[in-house]
Amino acid sequence: MPLPFRINVFSRKRKSPAGPANADAALGPQLTFRPRYFSITSLIGIFIVLAVLMFFYRHFAFRALEKHETQNNEAITRIFANTIWRSHASYVQGASALPKDELQRRPEVAQIREEVLRQMAGLSVVKVKIYNLGGLTVFSTDPKQIGEDKSTNAGFLTAKAGGIASDITFRDRFDAFEQEINDRNLISSYIPIRTNPGAPVEGVMEVYSDVTDYVADLERTTGQIIAVILGSLSVLYLFLLAIIRRAGRVISAQSEELCAAHESMLKHHALHDRLTGLPNRASFSERLDGIVKTVKRTGEKCAVLYLDLDAFKNVNDSLGHVAGDQLLREVSKRLQGCLREADVVARIDSDIIARTGGDEFMIALSGISSVGGIGRVVVVAERVRGVVSNKTFAIDDHNLAVTTSIGVAIYPDDGVDGVALIKSADAALYHAKKMGRNNYQFHTADMNERAMEMLVMERDLRHALGEGQFLLHYQPQADLSTGQITGVEALIRWRHPERGLVSPAQFIPIAEERGLIVPIGEWVIREACRQNKEWQDAGLPPITIAVNISALQFQHRDLSIQVLRALKDSALAPGYLELELTESALLRDTEKAIATMAALKSVGLKISLDDFGTGYSSLSQLKRLPLDKLKIDQSFVHGLPLDRNDLAISTAITMMGKALKLKVVAEGVETEAQLRVLQSCGCDAMQGFLFAKPLAAPDFAQLLRNPGSLASKIRVK
Repeated sequence: MPLPFRINVFSRKRKSPAGPANADAALGPQLTFRPRYFSITSLIGIFIVLAVLMFFYRHFAFRALEKHETQNNEAITRIFANTIWRSHASYVQGASALPKDELQRRPEVAQIREEVLRQMAGLSVVKVKIYNLGGLTVFSTDPKQIGEDKSTNAGFLTAKAGGIASDITFRDRFDAFEQEINDRNLISSYIPIRTNPGAPVEGVMEVYSDVTDYVADLERTTGQIIAVILGSLSVLYLFLLAIIRRAGRVISAQSEELCAAHESMLKHHALHDRLTGLPNRASFSERLDGIVKTVKRTGEKCAVLYLDLDAFKNVNDSLGHVAGDQLLREVSKRLQGCLREADVVARIDSDIIARTGGDEFMIALSGISSVGGIGRVVVVAERVRGVVSNKTFAIDDHNLAVTTSIGVAIYPDDGVDGVALIKSADAALYHAKKMGRNNYQFHTADMNERAMEMLVMERDLRHALGEGQFLLHYQPQADLSTGQITGVEALIRWRHPERGLVSPAQFIPIAEERGLIVPIGEWVIREACRQNKEWQDAGLPPITIAVNISALQFQHRDLSIQVLRALKDSALAPGYLELELTESALLRDTEKAIATMAALKSVGLKISLDDFGTGYSSLSQLKRLPLDKLKIDQSFVHGLPLDRNDLAISTAITMMGKALKLKVVAEGVETEAQLRVLQSCGCDAMQGFLFAKPLAAPDFAQLLRNPGSLASKIRVK
């Protein structure tokens, strides 16, 4: 690649001494030594060698400069991906559908510009562009370039494929962030945007860095080297290598200093909160781990205080986020003032989305003695609560009274590492909130009661499987046109010997978390099949019985075997068994889910999608699923007929189900008004307390014998 500026070599004219040639005829022919020609030839040779050496020196110096700036630009892109990208990824990905004029007026452009300018403050970056994977310029600090197509650009294609492309150029005129700049040396880098090193490329960022000053320094250094070499021609062969090495060390030192300065600044940004200047969560966790290791060696204790501002959201809502940020800065100053320098204070944001509302702080106290040291923790907790709660904050002519709740965890009582301590302090903070706010609470043994209850319930669940404590209740489904019972859903109940009838809401989450849902689910399938066959053998009208399948059970490799075994053992025809799946069960591996559903359907089973609308399945996935029925979640039925959104969603689901030739069942129908709306929408069936509550097996059998009492509740349209 040609260098971006000229090389000017200046030399001094020197006189070459001339002397007579020595000849001796007696000695025969002799080689004649001509000092003038030797001097001229040597000087020309030296100039050639010097020119070649300087060319390579400048070439490698520029390569080093280009590599250094490329690394800086790559680091800037990583920071962009971790802090700004997630907020605007959807705009970038959808920008191809927008006209060029509209792209330039999009509010996201102004937002990205503001955030980019803030991040690039103090850096040598003069222009930033962002491309989507189609090569469309969706953002540029030069608005005129938004909408340009760079899909065929070699640098863009390299970055899109996951590589990095950089080039150094000289520009007579260049449109920078805020103004036009002239006669500048620039390095442009095309860098892929990833949220983490192993993630796929989501976009491409082009970053221009101004290296004119670095080039000027390089030229000055080069001139000095040339002057030294030309002034030392007589000893060039002795000193040339040393001089070149010296120049290399100079350039290397300059590069290392610049790299260290950039790395230091980037590390500071990565480990500190921009608003308050305090360490962020990552820095706090790292330093807390160091404190834990220290007190572990010394036999002392340490403490973590986790606090947040009570009702901080009200400040943002009433006075605005600027006032909220000022309040956070003032709080951080007071916290630092009330602690000795050995303590570590950090402000934490929950995530990038809630950053402007982050009101949480953590304090680490070290050097707490095992005997009597807890008193210091109490003093600090009282002092922290006092400096926040006992004095008002003057914010924009308002005197704000703010309180704080604090959770305290002690090492090693409440955790043996930093992660455990923070988790325990968070739990104690939650307890402080429940105790009325504006107080501090320690993470004591009492707070372990809930965990102990979960362990006891897990143990009792294991016993329940072997001791026959589970039973099924049955809730009928009614046809909205005829009022006749068309199916029934089997709902598990737990008759605990001491607690009585336990709601599924209490034990199902624990069963799923502990992996017990698979054997419990298998029991439900077997019992539902057995009971349905028993009703049919008793001469009752045959109906389909629906069983809920959890996501964990659906992913189990033996599900098909369990279902077929239950059908075989009960002699129930497959057409009378329906498996209800949730959207979450289908999202983890859609292709595998479709294959499993197809295998179950092939033996004659029916499959329904339960709680439809509450998950994240796409319509493209829905049309591929081998379903028989959609069930409208009760959260959309509850607001009928007054809630327009619920009405629109229920109507849309019904129409979509009809278009896909699926039966549609509404759950949680409790009023006649809801019933009438669902009938008018064309919904096929309903299930809910309006028709019947879940019933024990004998009661449901009686209902099947005399269905007329319930059918009358549904007046045919």
